[in-house]
Parts: sequence; structure tokens; C-alpha cells
Amino acid sequence: MKHFRFYNKQDILSLTRLRKYETKMGERLLCVHDPIQFETFLKTTKATYFLIGIPEDIGVRANSGIAGADTAWISFLQSFLNIQSNDFLGGEDIVLLGHFDFGDMLYLIDNNAHGEEEKMGAYRHAVHTIDDEVETLIKILTEAKKVPIVIGGGHNNAYPLIKGAAKGWHKAGAIPLAQLNCINLDAHTDYRPLEGRHSGNAFRYAEEDGYLQKYCVIGLHENYLPQNVWIDFVNNPFLDCITYEDIFIHEKRTFLQAVSHAIEFTEDTLIGVELDLDSVQNVLSSALTPSGILPVHARRYITHIAAGSRPAYLHICEGATRLSTGKTDETTGKLISYLVSDFVKGMKL
Repeated sequence: MKHFRFYNKQDILSLTRLRKYETKMGERLLCVHDPIQFETFLKTTKATYFLIGIPEDIGVRANSGIAGADTAWISFLQSFLNIQSNDFLGGEDIVLLGHFDFGDMLYLIDNNAHGEEEKMGAYRHAVHTIDDEVETLIKILTEAKKVPIVIGGGHNNAYPLIKGAAKGWHKAGAIPLAQLNCINLDAHTDYRPLEGRHSGNAFRYAEEDGYLQKYCVIGLHENYLPQNVWIDFVNNPFLDCITYEDIFIHEKRTFLQAVSHAIEFTEDTLIGVELDLDSVQNVLSSALTPSGILPVHARRYITHIAAGSRPAYLHICEGATRLSTGKTDETTGKLISYLVSDFVKGMKL
């Protein structure tokens, strides 16, 4: 994991605004003081949740998307570290581990690849390196029965999360097979063909390699569902989806009924909890939408999934505070902060 940077307490406090008579989350979160002793720390700490950042947009670029998914991590930290530590969420059960920095790979590609076709191939090749390093860390954490909370980054990272968590939880004895189920709140399936790794085919690769068993997508937009992918979902009993239109336009079921259906569909083993922020209306992302779920729906989704299923990990991805088009929105990190706190609170319900 040569691209991973561990945080120390000073790193955390540098982003925490201390205030007299109050205790901020940044003051209570744990960290690994000595990265060399990381695996020893895992065996001795009672903390359950490990926060990790993957601020990269290489996978998005490899999918011909708008760059900017690398900008949400710091914005999230600036918000999350400054929420109150109180009886609702103390923070003593959370380790802020650090983040991956793949900036060197992006620099090499942008300065050495010539032409769009060559760059696209280089981006997709680089995603394999990201896959390997993310998978390694997630396997180590889940083998120690820790729950990773991962902030992206592109949705390409779902593949190494599923693969690493399936291997780790299996070795820990929590699941009989090295396979997970997944629930994904997303406007897209990210189940595109196996054409080289990018942010649009993580779940197809995870299934093809045998690490994904059942997969359910909530809030899928019919306008962005390729016909060949729709046919795959119709014909595969291990795939399921509930479209945005069925929930909010045709009103065939309520949003919480859709979430409950997804929980029942995937209840036979541990699940990867996925939330793509391009499903949330007007949240800055590479696929910004004017018609999506509201932030309160995203929060309810996280809370109900955390309380009603057996999460293997949480992955919040595709959000941005600045896109390559110049659009900016500093509130994205605050929304992610709400979602992370909702997840930990929900796990305790």
C-alpha cells in the first residue's frame, strides 16, 4: 500500500476547530500512532469503524466522466471533525485511518500519455493499481472484524471493496463463502460491460470474479439504463432494481418500502452498503442531476440499512466540491458527514 498515508493526532487536530466548553469529534476520534504497528493496533483496539479516504477521479476519467471526485474527502473531514461529540455520537469507536494518494499516477498519465485514446487506456490500467491497494487494506481491516467506512473517489472502488471485504470477512469466519451481497442507492447500475476497469463497471467485475452474489439497486433512473444492462437484470435472479420512476413518479411503492425490499433480497449474508451521491438531487458529482432523491432520503437509506441488515462496509462515492468544469459546492462534505454519522448511529440501533 505504497500510496496510503496514515494520519496522526496532529493531522486530525489541524482540521479541528477547538472551542471552550465543547468537545468536537476530532478530539475523540482514534488514530494509529505508529503505522509500523498497524496490525498490532488492529488486534488491540476496541474500535469498530475505520474511516478511509480514496480521493481520486482516475476511475471517473476512465469512464469518460467529469473529473472532480477527488475533492470531497477534505471537505468531509473539515465538516465531520467539527461536529459535536455527545451522547448521540461520541467518536471513541471510530478510527480515522488516513487516505490513499494516487496523485503520482495521475500526473504521469496527464504528462506522458498523448491523445484521448492513449490517456483512456492509461487511466483504465491505473485503476487496476488502485484496485490492488484498496483491496489489500480492506481485507486486513475486515479480517480483524472492523467495518470500513470509505469516502471516494469514483464508484470504481466498489470492486476492490467487495473483493477485499469478501475475502476478509470470510477469513474472519463471518461468512461461509468469500462472497457479499450489495445494496446500491444510485441513479446508475455501474454494471457496464467488461471493457477495462472504470467507474461504470465495478459490480460487473465483482460478479464476474465471484465476489458479488446478490446485487440490488435503488433509485435507478430509467433514462440512463442501457437496454443490454436492463436485460441482464431482468434475466438474472441475483440482480434486482427498483427505479426512481417506480418510487417517485408511478408511486408503486414508497422509498422506505424499496429499502425494505432491498434488505430482504440481500439478507442471507453480509452486504456492502453503497451510496452514489449522483443519486441525490443537485449534489455536485460527475453526473449531477436536477431530478433525484433528497438528502433526507439518503439519510433514511443509510439509517435503515445500518439498522436492518449486516453491513460489511459503507462506501459513499462520486461526490465533489469542485468539478473540472469549474462548478463548486462546499456543502457536499457536510452531507457526507451527516451520512457517516447516521451510519454509525444506525448500527447501534
